Order: sequence, then structure tokens, then C-alpha cells
Amino acid sequence: MEKKKFDVFVIGSGIAGQTVAKACVEAGKKVAIADIREFGGTCANRGCDPKKVLIGATEALEQAHNLKGKGLRTKTTINWKQLQNFKQSFTDKIPAGTEKELKDLGIKLYHQSPKFLDEQTLSVEGKTVSAEKIIIATGLEPRPLSITGAKHLKVSDDFLDLKKLPKQIVFIGAGYIAMEFAHIAARAGAKVTVLDTGKRVLKAFDPDLVKELTKYSESLGIKFIFGAKPTALKKKRKRYKLTYEIKGSSKIIKSYAVFNTAGRVPAIKELELEKGNVDFNEKGVVTNGYLQSTSNTNVYACGDVSDKNLPLTPLSGRQGYVVSENILKGNSKELSVPVIPSVVFTLPNLATVGYSEKEARGRYKKIRVNYDVVPGWFNAKRINAPLYAYKVIMNDRTGEIVGAHLLGPNAGEIINLFALAINKGMTDKDIKSTIFTYPSWANDLKSMV
Repeated sequence: MEKKKFDVFVIGSGIAGQTVAKACVEAGKKVAIADIREFGGTCANRGCDPKKVLIGATEALEQAHNLKGKGLRTKTTINWKQLQNFKQSFTDKIPAGTEKELKDLGIKLYHQSPKFLDEQTLSVEGKTVSAEKIIIATGLEPRPLSITGAKHLKVSDDFLDLKKLPKQIVFIGAGYIAMEFAHIAARAGAKVTVLDTGKRVLKAFDPDLVKELTKYSESLGIKFIFGAKPTALKKKRKRYKLTYEIKGSSKIIKSYAVFNTAGRVPAIKELELEKGNVDFNEKGVVTNGYLQSTSNTNVYACGDVSDKNLPLTPLSGRQGYVVSENILKGNSKELSVPVIPSVVFTLPNLATVGYSEKEARGRYKKIRVNYDVVPGWFNAKRINAPLYAYKVIMNDRTGEIVGAHLLGPNAGEIINLFALAINKGMTDKDIKSTIFTYPSWANDLKSMV
């Protein structure tokens, strides 16, 4: 049988992979794309988008709870089944819609994870194919936990597809996935425990704001166990028994579901990269500034699986654009990453952009740090929001804003204004001289700087 040949073969159908495939086929290249899972990638099918749909109901619940007795009196609860049905109205159409769009463009589709046979040859669906350029855009997958009974652990996909919310839930790992899910589950009526080997949640975020968020999370009924190392998970008749060690002692917690939320790693184990002479490390495929493999010039990597990654969908799209430009025009475009905001969609949102206070102190001779907890400010007070805080960091010499950290009902939106300010080199005076609508969350920036 004749071996099929392509100009470009893309592995992974998320935003990064789709960006490359569409650009190349529109430029007249013969293109194929493969995915072992549903076409459309993590964000649309089992990540950012469905998560935000679930959060939407808890936002309404939170605001109704905060305004109870202040104009609202109807008791509001979450119907988990109805909420899941609403979420599926977004996700169910993604795979078929993505496949149709790619097929209509003339892209050949494969429904399996390819394996490298050599530097330009792959095995997929029992067929051997070759390509001038191979793009790895497989994203991330849950980090495996090496504990006895690990097969009983559930992952984020399972949470997003729960037909019925368990009465008791344990999350192992206190990163953004665990915190977002913990807030959803607690507001929907579950008893939630978050267990972590470290000393606090959300290590990448400002410690002062994290402390405030942790206290508020505890007021929702979320229990935190820090300095705890899970060792075994055993399935009982109806519940699971999780054994963990803390301060030299063995403890047990029982739950109806235990989720592995201990982070994510590059999804590359199925690819047999060694056979393709593709170097990789714990961050992903090792690439140069053009997102080209440093060991195999026929291979590019983009999105979360590249070692230049940040697990953020907007950056994945940008990386896909860079790779397509370099394939079509030769290595002419290097990845340039602006300051990128990041959000934990707990309620309230926790958001960050730019330098942390510690990083700023190490970079500048003198900084100015404006930090306060301000639930009494009008925008928070008018909806009776229990928590609103900020920390804005400026270069004291120039007044330039170099870092911003927000905790509040709309922090996930307002942080974008700080991202714009930092990327454009704006100062505190620039912000104060800007006319915003009033009263609005955006107008609060003038008081923060």
C-alpha cells in the first residue's frame, strides 16, 4: 500500500492545532490533523468553556445569597441535572462542528494518537504517513498520582460530566482547578475537602489575596488540609477511603468521590517522541524561539505542549499563528509573549498580571505597593459582596505599573485593563487621568493606583 504524504500533519485539534491546520490548508498545503479524543480540544470540550457555564449558575446563586433580605427573598438553589443539560448545549455540538469545518476546508482527519516511526514518518489508524512538517499540539493531561488505588481517582473531565453531584468530595491538589471546582461543588450543596502537600492554595498567586480567599472559602464550608501526602485510596461499598500522612501520622478521610487535581503535564506519552528524534522535558517539547524542535527541524510544537507554554488558551492561539507563519514563510517569526493576565474563577475571582511583589522587589530599586481589602467600596457594597481586595505594584521612580493582583466579583474582567496598562507602559498618572464610566468597576482602578 502506498504511503500517504502530507505537507503538514498536525497532532491535536485544539485552538493551537486548528490555527496551524487552517492557515496551512488555506495557503494550498496538503494538511492532515489527528486527535485521540473529541475534535475541538480541551478548552471547548472539557475545560474553560464548560467550566464557565457551571460557574454561571453559582454566580447567580452567590449574588442572590448576598442580596437576601436586601431586596431579594426567594430562596435559590442549584439543580445539578438542569445545569449539566445547559452545559451540554454548549459542548455537545463542538466535536461534530469542528470536524465539519476542518473537512470542508479539505483537511484529512484521523481519530487516533499517531506514533513517530522516524523524523518525518508516523503510524496512525494502522496506516503509515509521512509529512514535510509535523506539528505537535496535544496539550496537557492530568498529572498521574503514584498512590495505591490510583485507578479509583477521578479527574477534571469526570467532574464536568457528573450526572449527580456527590454529597462529599475530596480534591487532591490545591491549584486553580481544585479551587474552581471546590467553589462550584460547595455552592451546589456538597461537603468539600481540599488536600495538598504544600502550605497554602494557589502557589502562583499573591499570598495576601490568597489568604483572604482561603478564609472566605472556609466560610462556604470548604475544608483545607495542608502538609498532607496521600498514600492510598480504597473503594468501599458506597464510599472511598483516602489515607494520607500528615506530620508523621496516618489519617483517613471518607468521601463519595476523590479527584486528582494535582496539576497537569504535557500529553506526549503516546507519541513515542524518541523514535522521531524529538527532545522533550517536564515542560514539554523542547523548542527554539520559532517553536521548532531543537533536535528535529521537521517538527514544531505549539500550545500547552511546548516548553514555551503557559496553560492559557489565548497564548495557544498565538503560538499556532507563529508556527503557521514559520512553516509558510520559513523561520521568520519568533514567539513574542506580552504580559498575560491569569484568573482563578472562584467566587470572588482571583486575578493576576505582571510581577508579584517579591519579583518586583528583586527587579527594581524601589517599588510602591498599594494593598487594601475594600468591601466598603461602592461597587462591592451595592451588591453586598463580602470580599473585595487589590494589590497594585508600581516602579516608584517612574510610576509605571508593573504588577496587579485583584480579588473581587469582577476581577477576571478588570485584570484585562491592568494587562493593557502594563503592556503599554502606563503610569499611575495615566490611569488617574483616564475618564471611565461611573459608577463602574473600571473606575475603581483610579483609587487602586
